[in-house]
Amino acid sequence: MQEVNEVKKQMEESRQGEATVIEAIQENNKHVYIESYGCQMNFSDSEIVASILAKEGYGTTKNIEEADLVLLNTCSIRDKAEQTVRNRLVHINKYKRENGELKVGLLGCMAERVKGKLLDEEKLVDLVVGPDAYKDLPNLLREVDGGRKAVNVILSKEETYGDIAPVRLGGNGVTAFISITRGCDNMCSFCVVPFTRGRERSRNPQSILQEARDLADKGYKEITLLGQNVDSYLWYGGGLKKDFAKASEAAQASAVRFGDLLRMVAKEVPDVRIRFSTSNPQDMSDDVLYAIAENDNICKYIHLPVQSGSTKVLAEMKRGHTREEYMELIDRINRIIPGCAISHDMIAGFPNETEEDHQDTLSLMDYVKYDFGYMFYYSERPNTYAAKKMEDNIPLEIKKRRLNEIIAKQQVHGLERNQAKVGNTYEVLVEGVSKKSKEELFGRTTHNTVVVFPKENFKPGDLVNVKVNSCTGATLKGEAVA
Repeated sequence: MQEVNEVKKQMEESRQGEATVIEAIQENNKHVYIESYGCQMNFSDSEIVASILAKEGYGTTKNIEEADLVLLNTCSIRDKAEQTVRNRLVHINKYKRENGELKVGLLGCMAERVKGKLLDEEKLVDLVVGPDAYKDLPNLLREVDGGRKAVNVILSKEETYGDIAPVRLGGNGVTAFISITRGCDNMCSFCVVPFTRGRERSRNPQSILQEARDLADKGYKEITLLGQNVDSYLWYGGGLKKDFAKASEAAQASAVRFGDLLRMVAKEVPDVRIRFSTSNPQDMSDDVLYAIAENDNICKYIHLPVQSGSTKVLAEMKRGHTREEYMELIDRINRIIPGCAISHDMIAGFPNETEEDHQDTLSLMDYVKYDFGYMFYYSERPNTYAAKKMEDNIPLEIKKRRLNEIIAKQQVHGLERNQAKVGNTYEVLVEGVSKKSKEELFGRTTHNTVVVFPKENFKPGDLVNVKVNSCTGATLKGEAVA
C-alpha cells in the first residue's frame, strides 16, 4: 500500500506541476523542435523529453524556424536509418549557420555509437544524450550555454521515467503510448538495441495504471503498452530482470508479469482499447494469450517478429527459438484467440543464408499467412555479434531479390486476409480524416486493420460499426451501419 500511495503522490505532484510548467513556458518563451525516427519507443521517449524540457521553459513547436533547440531522436536498427539522420543533421546545420543561437542535439540510439564523430569531427551537434539520460538535459543545455561539450550516454540499471507525465506530441488525441519496460536482454546477434538501451528493467505497475487512468480521463480511447520486449515485463519491486533470482521469496511470490499487467490495465480502463508492442516469441507465455482472450478491450492483434523461417538461421541470429517452436506458438494463438491478427518482422539475406533457408522463410509465411509485416534486407550493425563474428557474405542483389520475394508473398497473404473480411461488420475506432479524401474517415479494427468509410457525422474517437464492402491488400473500405 505504501508503494501505491507513493506512486499516486508522484502522479499528483506531476499534475499539480502542470500550472508551474505553463508559467515557465510563458515566462521564458523558448521552443524546442523534436523529430523522432524509428520505433514507437522513440516517439514515446520524445514525449518524455518534451515534459522534462517544459519544466525548463521550453514549449514545443512544429515549425523549426521558431525553435531555439532542435532535437533528433534517432534509430540505429539499420544503416539506412542512421544515414537519414546524418543527412538531416547536415541540412539543419545549413540553417543553423544562418541562426547562430540555435542549439542542435542528438538523442536516442545513435548517441553512444557516433557521439565523438558528430561532436568533434563533423561538429554537427552541440549535445548528445542517450536514452537513459534525458533527465540530465537541463544540465547538458547549461553546459552548451557555457561553451562546453555536452554528452551523457550512460546506461542506467534503474531509470524507467515512471515518475514523468509525458507531453503528448502531435497526436490525434485518440491513441497514446505508455512505456512499460526499457532495454533488452535477448542479445540477438544482429541487433544493436541491448548496446544502446541497456539491460531489461520494468516500470512500477501502479505508475502504469495511473498513466492509463489519466489518459482515459483526458479522452484517449486507445493505449499501446511499449517495450523492446513487453513479454519480459517483470516487476518485483524494482531492479534488472536478470537480478530477479536474487530477490526475496516474498518479492518473487508477488511479482507482476506481463499477463498480470494486461489484466490490470484492461480492468483499470475498461472503455479504452489496449494494444502492446513488441513481443518476442521465446518469451510469450500462454498466460498472455489467455489475458487477451479474456478481455474484450485488449485488441486481438499480436506483432510477433520471427526474422527468418529457417531454424539454422534462427540459431545464428540467437533468437532463442526454432521454426517449429514458433509454429507451435502460432497454433496456440489461433486456438486460444480465434481470428487473432498476426504481423511479423523479417530479415532477408542474413549471413550464410542459403536458398533453402530462404525457401523455409517463404514456406513459414505460407503456414502463418500474416496480416501484414515489416520486411528488410540485412544490414550489418557495429558492435553486434554478427558484425564481429560473421561475414556479411550475401551479395546485395541476392538480398534484394529475396526481400522482393518476401514482400510479394506478404502482399498475396495480406490481400487474402482482407478479402476474407469483405461482407463482415467490424467496430472501428476513428482516428482521423482519410489522406485521400476529406469526405472520408479512417480508423482501425481490433485486428489493427485500417478501415476507410464516409465521414457523415462521425468524428475522431468515435467507435463505429462499419460493414466492409471492398478492400485492397492494406485497407478495408465500407460504410457505417446501425
